[in-house]
Amino acid sequence: MTTRRTRPAPRPPEGTPPRAELARQARAVLADAVRIAHWAAGTPGPGNAAPLAAHALERAATALELSPAQVRAGWDRARLAGLIELHGDTARPGWRLRAWDRDDSAVLRGWVALFDAWSLVHAAPADIEAGAVAEAVEAVPQVLSLLQLSAGPVTVPALLDLLGQRVAELQEERCEVPLGPGRSAPAAPAEAVAAQAGTTAGPARSADLNALLLDWALEGLVAVGALTLGKGHATLTPLGNWAVWVKLEQICVAAQSPAGNIEQSAADMLLGCARLTPGPARDEYRAWLAARTVGSAVAELLAVARGEDALLRGLAFEALRVVGAPAEPEVRAVLAEPSLRPYALLWLAEYEGNDPDDAQDVLSREEATWLWVDTAAAVADHGETGLLVRHLDSAVQGTVPALLDEVRAVGHPRTVQVLVALAAAHPDPALAKAVRRAAFQVHTGGA
Repeated sequence: MTTRRTRPAPRPPEGTPPRAELARQARAVLADAVRIAHWAAGTPGPGNAAPLAAHALERAATALELSPAQVRAGWDRARLAGLIELHGDTARPGWRLRAWDRDDSAVLRGWVALFDAWSLVHAAPADIEAGAVAEAVEAVPQVLSLLQLSAGPVTVPALLDLLGQRVAELQEERCEVPLGPGRSAPAAPAEAVAAQAGTTAGPARSADLNALLLDWALEGLVAVGALTLGKGHATLTPLGNWAVWVKLEQICVAAQSPAGNIEQSAADMLLGCARLTPGPARDEYRAWLAARTVGSAVAELLAVARGEDALLRGLAFEALRVVGAPAEPEVRAVLAEPSLRPYALLWLAEYEGNDPDDAQDVLSREEATWLWVDTAAAVADHGETGLLVRHLDSAVQGTVPALLDEVRAVGHPRTVQVLVALAAAHPDPALAKAVRRAAFQVHTGGA
């Protein structure tokens, strides 16, 4: 036996309110969103889709005694916090809404989802280039870290200086170096504006742009309840302070990951977790995710899932379960890919609150059979022969002949290898012979 050293549970910074108080504050921030979500859940008929239809907006404003702008803002927050889930043109109550009054953890997770989406809650000025906005969003975690570590107000000039430094680092990492002598680049939007105004676009313009972006970011963080602004300074709210501490702590956990997964690619990380039990594996997934942006992590996991290794495909979707709501649009987008569709359907069923034991019901017979073959391929490649034999019991077909008929028809690229491995592993000679015959028929294209 081996023992695994565990890191003691970290304690929040001194002065952090208890979780119950943090949840109370989060409920206050999302109060209008919760009211609108309940209204949408109890309103039959069309008009609950996003964006909220004009007639539904008017009905909600009247029923809830809110202005149309408040309804629209609350609707967007409800979606971002997972209080409302969109299914085609219909909005349904999310599991967080059902647990809102009794589960403080669900409330805090909902608020953190809103916090992570601050740049969507408070839209960037329309005249700023998308690349500059993206750089600011990527630099804001550094700004938040300074605010959290300072444990009090930080002056806006100090935050502006840090934002500028971080943006410059990001540009340097991307090798965005100035063009050499005798070369010129096409006029950028900022340069065109400056030219029309009769000025030059140089360092002063860059500083002005950073100041504008910082103002936007601070206002966005205020809008989600993470920050307060005073005269020339900014301070994290208790909720904001706690959320940034949690994210910094996740990075520390990632740095101390026993398997060193923080530095690994998604494929190597998943292979490193393959023999862990579910709890430690989820800890490793969280550590790896904490060191990356959500978008890049989800894209990398899905790229691995599209590969040939069936074990990594299944593990990638296990890691995506840890990501949760931010991964939902990307998971829904892969439903059209046959190799990922069964995994995506199960992921979405569990995300929408279905019991994992019942989630299989969302699969068609063909999809369930395809998934059976894919899982068998993973076992054949990485597992023990006994597991492959026991895997027969998980098939939806009631008999082995029926399973073989449907497996031959489903068209999985690993069908022959799976059947050959199963025939070699099964102790029953008659059954093994039937499986070998099926493998031969698939290989030769016979009936």
